[in-house]
Amino acid sequence: MSLAGRLEDLALADIFQILSVGRKTGTFIVNGSKGTALIVFKNGMIVRAETDDLDSSIGDNLLEAGMIKETVLNLALEVKKKLPATPIAEILFDLGAVKAEHLDKIARKRIERVIYRLLLWEDGDFQFELDDLDLGGKTSLADLGWELGKGLSPEYLLMEGARVQDESAQTFTQTEEFTLADGGADEGEADSGWDADWEMQPSERKDITALKSLTHELRFPNSASEITLLILRFASDIFHRGVLFMIGKTEMVGLGQFGLEIDQADAKVRATVLHIERSPFFKRIVTEQMAYRGSFEKDEVTGQLTALLGGQWPKDVAIFPVIAEGRVVAILFCDNHPTGEAIGETEGLEIFINHAGLALEKSLLQRRLQEMELKREGG
Repeated sequence: MSLAGRLEDLALADIFQILSVGRKTGTFIVNGSKGTALIVFKNGMIVRAETDDLDSSIGDNLLEAGMIKETVLNLALEVKKKLPATPIAEILFDLGAVKAEHLDKIARKRIERVIYRLLLWEDGDFQFELDDLDLGGKTSLADLGWELGKGLSPEYLLMEGARVQDESAQTFTQTEEFTLADGGADEGEADSGWDADWEMQPSERKDITALKSLTHELRFPNSASEITLLILRFASDIFHRGVLFMIGKTEMVGLGQFGLEIDQADAKVRATVLHIERSPFFKRIVTEQMAYRGSFEKDEVTGQLTALLGGQWPKDVAIFPVIAEGRVVAILFCDNHPTGEAIGETEGLEIFINHAGLALEKSLLQRRLQEMELKREGG
């Protein structure tokens, strides 16, 4: 499978969803006005990422973290002049200057930064080559970083990247509001007056803060997969972990998760199929179409879900049905395991999920109209 196109036509979230769900292995390269980016997938997980849209190299990152000395880095750079195709991280490792676990730690942070930066790109031609991991000559990148032994979840990286963007936007807005309110007062006056007012203001609830930051994105989603990612992002601001299920006539099929501390969490969730008819608890939620907060009632299916989560029975849970076209099309399960922290206010999340259902209806309608148009043109 070769996947090619433009970021203007197919969103990064959709591309990652395709590669992650299909557990694809291969190289993904983007060339845009902001530079070049390379991402390597193995079994749907991201194991390597680099871009020339970052100011620092992985060697600089190791130096800043105090993991290597400047003299060692300079030595490695001299070696790289003779072996330009060899990544600087591999040279440092071969020299015995840094351990693999330290390289993994720095590479994980670097992969996150690459994905966060790529989310800001507004244009670019991309291509994914299936089962092709030969990186030689594929890009103009000066260095190809370090490959992780255990990859990172694309869904996690997308959620965290979007969260970083939201926080940056909120910080900018607060700073802008402060500047406007200040009206050009002296620095000392502005600082003292604002600090006092800020301390008196009660902190805003997490669900309301998330509702403000994500509702606009929900108005213009690129696809159904982006809507599900937005739901998981919102919930991850309030709960420690959660699982989103697609609801069919008789089955619940895993779509995505956050916070699960199990190996291959995304893959295991997507491979999970639970039978609603065998669970009076979930059947009642689907029938009543109402959110639930309280104890997790025991039956065959809730026992299977608990085993998936790690085996320890949740103390309190919150479950939110996503309704589109008059029926439950998805269910979001959340709790605060392992801390056992009490579940807080969730009205903001419930409002957002109601809007998500409307957005899904719109997405389904647009798809049907497109299919009808194609049939008309074909006829």
